[in-house]
Amino acid sequence: MDRKLNLNRAETFSFINPWIRYFLFFFSFLFWVFSLLIVAIGVYAKVQKATDTVRDTFLIDPAVILIVVGVVMFFITFCGCIGALRENIPLLKTFSFSLTLVFLTQLAIAVLGFFYSDQTRDALGKFVNKAIVHYRDDLDLQNLMDYIQREFKCCGWNNYTDWSWNLYFNCTQGNPSSERCAVPYSCCTPVPGEVVINTMCGFGVQTQNYLEATKSIYPVGCADRAVLWIESHLLLVGALALGLSLPQIAGIVLSQILISQIQDEISSVL
Repeated sequence: MDRKLNLNRAETFSFINPWIRYFLFFFSFLFWVFSLLIVAIGVYAKVQKATDTVRDTFLIDPAVILIVVGVVMFFITFCGCIGALRENIPLLKTFSFSLTLVFLTQLAIAVLGFFYSDQTRDALGKFVNKAIVHYRDDLDLQNLMDYIQREFKCCGWNNYTDWSWNLYFNCTQGNPSSERCAVPYSCCTPVPGEVVINTMCGFGVQTQNYLEATKSIYPVGCADRAVLWIESHLLLVGALALGLSLPQIAGIVLSQILISQIQDEISSVL
């Protein structure tokens, strides 16, 4: 009788913890659905554009960035989702390795950005330079630049004269554009009680000196504003970094635990 009871216990015992298995499954499934949403938004934004994106703006196109991030997330979370559900070691190892690679890449970027702040600023400056040059060529890029300038209360990368990089806003004498020497309306300081936005508020601003320009626009560059924002919101930045890293660490740890349990289960059968 005791021997039969022990055999039944041996048959029902499993090294695999169902709580870990199903938590990893639902954890991966949630981010898998989120990745599909990101891809769908990116594809929709890309399709809805009135004109084809200029080749030079392809890598800084917000729609393309959304699609790439979504596809990477889809691949990683798919491996975790199916790997946990089917107890598939190769898929779980792929999931764990991919998450580790993403986490280490983010960590390396953060560390290099901190220790090589000047080089990081120059790299971001090149990105913003392209965004300014192609401001009128890509509607998503235009909306992104306008949002950044409004939220950070800035204009250009170094200062408001950076908008001369753009073909339409270029301040050279021979420029036939009606927007010559202007800046986008997102650089303008809001007028109290204004109901309709004056999109021509930045016209001719580049011909003014710094003190004159402060009467109608934010003359400070977005580079300096971004640094000030980070310094004054260190707690928020730390919370965002922690919120981004914790799910990745949890996924890595849980997948490694599940892999170990599946291997123990296989060893017990053999």
